[in-house]
Amino acid sequence: MIDLRLLREDPDRVRASQRARGEDVALVDALLSADERRRSSGVRFDELRSEQKNLGKLIPKASGDEKAELLKKAGQLAADVKAADAEQHEADEETKRLALQLGNLVHPDVPVGGEEDFVVLETHGTIRDFGAEGFEPKDHLELGESLGAIDVERGAKVSGSRFYYLTGVGALLELALVNAAIAQATEAGFIPMLTPALVRPRAMEGTGFLGQAAENVYHLEKDDYYLVGTSEVPLAAYHMDEILDADKLPLRYAGFSPCFRREAGTYGKDTRGIFRVHQFDKVEMFSYVAPEDAENEHQRLLDWEKQWLTGLELPFQVIDVASGDLGASASRKFDCEAWIPTQGKYRELTSASNCDSFQARRLSVRQRDGKKVQPLATLNGTLCAVPRTIVALLENHQQADGSVYVPPVLRPYLGGREVLEPVAK
Repeated sequence: MIDLRLLREDPDRVRASQRARGEDVALVDALLSADERRRSSGVRFDELRSEQKNLGKLIPKASGDEKAELLKKAGQLAADVKAADAEQHEADEETKRLALQLGNLVHPDVPVGGEEDFVVLETHGTIRDFGAEGFEPKDHLELGESLGAIDVERGAKVSGSRFYYLTGVGALLELALVNAAIAQATEAGFIPMLTPALVRPRAMEGTGFLGQAAENVYHLEKDDYYLVGTSEVPLAAYHMDEILDADKLPLRYAGFSPCFRREAGTYGKDTRGIFRVHQFDKVEMFSYVAPEDAENEHQRLLDWEKQWLTGLELPFQVIDVASGDLGASASRKFDCEAWIPTQGKYRELTSASNCDSFQARRLSVRQRDGKKVQPLATLNGTLCAVPRTIVALLENHQQADGSVYVPPVLRPYLGGREVLEPVAK
């Protein structure tokens, strides 16, 4: 959640942020009103409690009619204190409820608009001209089936649409990608983590995934657990309710986990193959930093993602995601989109988000610098979402004979293979 002091001091900035996100601006005024009620009811409660304590000191010293009158007043005061406490609690809960609905403040440099209003910041690599090479590129599913690497037919038979098996060299390719990604992250100073895939409601809500993103979250109602759509959730909640020493920051973790997404609202979109699926594995970078270092850390995460995609020899572009496509927690997000030859366009492979202190406030993660305790900043960056990376690798590195070139960065994890060969039918 945002700092309520900032809301009170500069509500127009918060209104502008909501407007840029395409969210309800009236929520700002409702929160201001609830916050004022919370503070005034708190003052009222403190005044009554003080009066009650003072009266309690007078009663033992009084006698006769005076004591009877004081006892009568004490009874009324006790009822008033109880009512004021209830009012304070109700106002506090209403303030929290509204504050949890408010998105993070949009960074002033973020382009305003919807999904298509992003700004291209950089372009890397060269897009292959398959026509000049004398053959028509196959899509990743046709290639994956010929390599004995992908089986969506049996995935659908067992689990339904948007599920799949990675088989043979496909399974080996996933393990190679994960190991190479973890190796890069570890070398950069990240602590590798295997994280839970089931989390409690507070962890999911604290990271901002039960607002506008709730429709894409799987909820196990019987046990009140949520399946994570990214290891960002358990990594953000790892230090929940803790105070970290400022001199130990930054703390960087690289989490590997299965991820689950309902993909609500995407009926008929990317249905072929494994580009958009309900279950996949991912390596996620996560950083806890001092608030003043958040923007620099954001650039560092992006640089590590660019290093990864460059090592995979994929053509890609970096975009500054528009305000209406940010997600509730991010103040700014950079996506790296790889070129997908058979789609003739760039598609998202990685993303890096600066969440400032938004998640830390919701999860009560703070830093202590001397005697000062304050929320810190959290950031996250996808290093390798496995299925989409496999899609990009197969399509960009395919050869005329149906084989697929393996970039050197992956070869040590694939038994030295330089190419993946089609299997006999």
